[in-house]
Amino acid sequence: MSASYPTRSRRTALAPGILAAIALLVGVALIASDGFTVIRYVVSILALIVAWFAWQARQWWWIVGLVPIAVLWNPVFPIDLGQPDLWLGLQYVAVLVFLAAGILIKVADTDGGKTPAKGAKRR
Repeated sequence: MSASYPTRSRRTALAPGILAAIALLVGVALIASDGFTVIRYVVSILALIVAWFAWQARQWWWIVGLVPIAVLWNPVFPIDLGQPDLWLGLQYVAVLVFLAAGILIKVADTDGGKTPAKGAKRR
């Protein structure tokens, strides 16, 4: 008799989402300085990482919010919006997108159910 284990899922996008939110909140203080370039690198890379986890989880709708973040915060080909107030607003919107994506994106385990879920009993 084979045991059937429940399907597990992991929130793989949670850690990069929280890190990006922290970087964006630190970036609020650095918008008009040269340190904002570092924030742009961090946010752009983490947006692509979270977008990849959304793709793996087959939750493609998150890509609609994450790819524009990766493009706007891209430091290699910077897009200058000119207005610091606009950047300030976008920083907070991006924080919300990262936190929501980190919490809601769940990737199913790929071990085929061979590993028991935490707290499951083997027979």
